[in-house]
Amino acid sequence: MTSDTDLFKDALGELGDVKPLVQERRVSLNKERKDAELNRRARRESATQEPVSDLNPLSGEYVELVDPWDPLEFKRDGVQNGVYRNLRLGKYAVDARLDLHRHSVELARRAVLEFVRDCVEADVRCALITHGKGEGRKQPALLKSCVNHWLPQLHEVLAFHSAQKKHGGLGATYVLLRKSERKRQENLEQHQRRNR
Repeated sequence: MTSDTDLFKDALGELGDVKPLVQERRVSLNKERKDAELNRRARRESATQEPVSDLNPLSGEYVELVDPWDPLEFKRDGVQNGVYRNLRLGKYAVDARLDLHRHSVELARRAVLEFVRDCVEADVRCALITHGKGEGRKQPALLKSCVNHWLPQLHEVLAFHSAQKKHGGLGATYVLLRKSERKRQENLEQHQRRNR
């Protein structure tokens, strides 16, 4: 009896030259990824003996739905009003983007967590998540509502706001992220040098 795998391999053999598809990176950072990021993820996976995505802290429970035309806005205590205003007005360079179109809620949940952590590791301070407005859908603004629910749960997120029209308007969100520990240490050392 021939297995499905054998049948598939036979069918591929009849097609001649078959080459694997080249996959695009899901998260494109303007800054180059560092080898340390890959090593960190490998260590974390091997230490837990589970895929990292299974350790997702983002709540998959009740999500309060927002209207497709409502702006998303959030600011942690301690974030200066001027910084938040500049974020809201799109004045910061967007160093990383994540597009959630055609994602299921669970895939989006995993993608958001991984994206935010990758951004912090790569010292990205301002990122853009495109989720769409979800207008005219059976469940309007579902991904938008989920993003609004998930981002405040992540310690790395300082603030977020719906984007300006040129970056996707109400279908996208600017995200302001904490500095990585390495970047914080560099700033501290630089500040100490200046004060000497």
